[in-house]
Amino acid sequence: MSSSAPAPAIPGKARILALVALLCLVWSSTWWAIRVCLEVQPPLSSAGARFAIAGIAMAMVTPWLRGKEQAPPPKTWLWIVCGATNFAGGYGVLYCAETVVPSGIAAVLWAVFPLLMAGSATMFLGERLSLRQWCGFGVSFAGIVAVFAGDLGGVGRDQLGYAWLVLLSPLIAAIGTTLVKKHGSHTSSVLLNRNGMLLGAALLLAAAFAREDPFAIAWTPRAIIATVYLAVFGTTLTFGVYFWLLRTAPAAMLSLINYVTPVLAMVFATLVGDGDHGLGSWLGAGLVTFGIALVVRR
Repeated sequence: MSSSAPAPAIPGKARILALVALLCLVWSSTWWAIRVCLEVQPPLSSAGARFAIAGIAMAMVTPWLRGKEQAPPPKTWLWIVCGATNFAGGYGVLYCAETVVPSGIAAVLWAVFPLLMAGSATMFLGERLSLRQWCGFGVSFAGIVAVFAGDLGGVGRDQLGYAWLVLLSPLIAAIGTTLVKKHGSHTSSVLLNRNGMLLGAALLLAAAFAREDPFAIAWTPRAIIATVYLAVFGTTLTFGVYFWLLRTAPAAMLSLINYVTPVLAMVFATLVGDGDHGLGSWLGAGLVTFGIALVVRR
């Protein structure tokens, strides 16, 4: 008798598209929600509170979700790496950067994540890049250059380090995601998320107590709404859906998230007045998005 776990069932195309659309809409708005929290909250404390609420919410629904999932638990080291990279490391850096960088610009810069994953897949997962994909890398790099050469949404030249800090966040997240794809494709995405979120929250709060004063965190009505939205919808719901799709959905479907979300985030930031987006910002966003499409589209 084989001890290998059964392969996850492939959901229907309409269901996948509906879930991908949901992820694009929610994730494109979370960039501004982070900025709302950071108006009155220190970054590490705010991120820690978000993932503490998200982890508790995920723990509450885990028994029900596990009943619908036929997959063994992930190995301990895998969810530890996921919690330290995808949640604590990636979001800790991002929250610190967004204290200065407007949400739309942050979303465009973070959009290099699929490029990093494509490079990682080549080096560690045995995949090969086509000429079109290499061209996509070049176009996206030109887009990043255009963003930095433009107004950066109003970021001063003396604060460029915060924009570079945004680029560190997807690099950290790519490490964890690569390991999940390589070692966790047939394990429980529910337990991976629950454990990773709770560990990420603990690490973020530990860092917050070391560098900030979490007990002095401000809870204005806007901050409360934004934090709950980020925790429940922007984390528990979306990461639960995303990691499930990562195990079951075709890569071509998931690729839509990569080049739709940053554009929607830029539009959303413009509508709410978060940053001053000039021609350089929009040109860079367009080039980054087009380059990503060349890389990830099948």
